[in-house]
Amino acid sequence: MSMETLTAPQQELYDWLVEYIHSQQHPPSIRQMMKAMNLKSPAPIQSRLERLRNKGYIDWTAGKARTIRILHPQQGLRVLGSIAAGGLVEPFTDTQEQLDLTDIFRQPNCFALRVTGDSMIEDFITDGDMAIVRSLPEREQPKNGTIVAARVEGHGTTLKRFYCDAGTVTLQPSNPQYSPIEVAADLVQIQGVLVGVWRGYQPAAH
Repeated sequence: MSMETLTAPQQELYDWLVEYIHSQQHPPSIRQMMKAMNLKSPAPIQSRLERLRNKGYIDWTAGKARTIRILHPQQGLRVLGSIAAGGLVEPFTDTQEQLDLTDIFRQPNCFALRVTGDSMIEDFITDGDMAIVRSLPEREQPKNGTIVAARVEGHGTTLKRFYCDAGTVTLQPSNPQYSPIEVAADLVQIQGVLVGVWRGYQPAAH
């Protein structure tokens, strides 16, 4: 949904409100907003709140303090351009693109699995990554070539590329050091298909 853009002061208050309500689990008072925005008067806060409501970002119950609610919380990050990892590109453009993670994180049929091992390294999935997996409806089979989380009798749960032919399932690693797993289809339970990979970053200690 495209929403009217905010001025810098409106964005500052909105971002602070989102963070406060998320962390405290209740809305702030006008006095707390004044302090956070470094303002001595409630008037600018009230003006910004009105603008945020008019633009569809927040709402509140008339006459009741501390009932502000965020209408469309965004689970996403602004994409501010490209960054080079070999060669140079112009960084931080004025692009207003949004990396929207809402669909992944809000779907009730998505879950995360921590990756152990390096059998999918050529698909850029490494040890310690979080695989975001979408479970499939009952009896729905993934397409050949799809990366799946599969539970195989005698092998446990594994992340591999799925292929099925004539009742035999092949789970293909993306690392030549590992052999494919080939088993009868009835020994494989597909837990879901890969929809994303989350990798945190911990700087190396110097």
